[in-house]
Amino acid sequence: MKKYLLVLILLVSVIACKSEKKEIKTKSKEVNVYTHRHYKADQELFAQFEKETGITVNVVNAKADELMQKMSLEGAQSPADVLITVDAGRLVRAKNKGLLQSASSVFLNKTIPSHLKDADNHWFALTKRARVIVYNPEKVKAEELSSYEALTDKKWKNKILIRSSDNIYNQSLLASIIANNGEEKASEWTKGIVANMARSPKGNDRDQVKAVVAGEGDIAIVNTYYIGKLLNSKNPDEVIAGKGIKVFFPNQNDRGTHINVSGVGVAKYAPNKQHAIKFIEFLASKKSQEIFAKSNYEYAVNKEVVSSELLKSWGEFKEDTLSLTKLGENNKKAVIIFDESSWK
Repeated sequence: MKKYLLVLILLVSVIACKSEKKEIKTKSKEVNVYTHRHYKADQELFAQFEKETGITVNVVNAKADELMQKMSLEGAQSPADVLITVDAGRLVRAKNKGLLQSASSVFLNKTIPSHLKDADNHWFALTKRARVIVYNPEKVKAEELSSYEALTDKKWKNKILIRSSDNIYNQSLLASIIANNGEEKASEWTKGIVANMARSPKGNDRDQVKAVVAGEGDIAIVNTYYIGKLLNSKNPDEVIAGKGIKVFFPNQNDRGTHINVSGVGVAKYAPNKQHAIKFIEFLASKKSQEIFAKSNYEYAVNKEVVSSELLKSWGEFKEDTLSLTKLGENNKKAVIIFDESSWK
């Protein structure tokens, strides 16, 4: 009887071992990335990550709101491991919708400054973009410029170009003004800018630069990233537009220039969480950050990385170190203030 019992135990053990080995073999060595970004530099980095780690990167590319809606509908069955999007306001929204989870990483906590990541590690900045004032040097002198707030001065009447209030970059800029100056001052600012607009808001950031060069206005508020896109465009007219303006970093005598980010977080139901964290750490590494900085006209979040020659040509600047979480927290207030000021 004991002999038969021993054989049975051994048989069960063998079956269990085979079952465990089968489970290990069928475990996925991949990371599923839902991304709003669509750049060649990103594709190159994904390929490099695959080469170095043997982990396959599966990419789903769409607009940020579409990706978040997709994750919401998929729920616990979502294959998403990582969400990458542009603007801190969207990252905060993704967290508030329960689409992200905390990702513990000593490397990320050490590498990424506290104001550029979520306090609970639900998301981390990957790249930075400064929202600057660009101007026509034939009509405006740099000495005439100082801050975002100073653009409400009557001397700029009919001279300011800026995109619409439904643009997330403008919403985040206003959210930062709310956080720094209060709602009343933010309301005064929007009304002052509306009064000084050269035309009704239309087009993207590149269109604002083109309009400055075309003489429709003297100054515009745009992201630095788009100036790089213009200067390196295959379209000669866009290159001319990029060369026709100068860059000014506002608020250097107080809080610093508003910056925004592209960022990344681990999906709430990530089936490959450890691969996801490894992937994010790879994107935050010095090597990857150098590619972002040189190829995509963005500022690195890794302090060890030097900016590209183009970005350095615009000069060093003091950035606003406001926690980017505030941009998401104040987004609704910003939208309401925009509406009340008749900013189209």
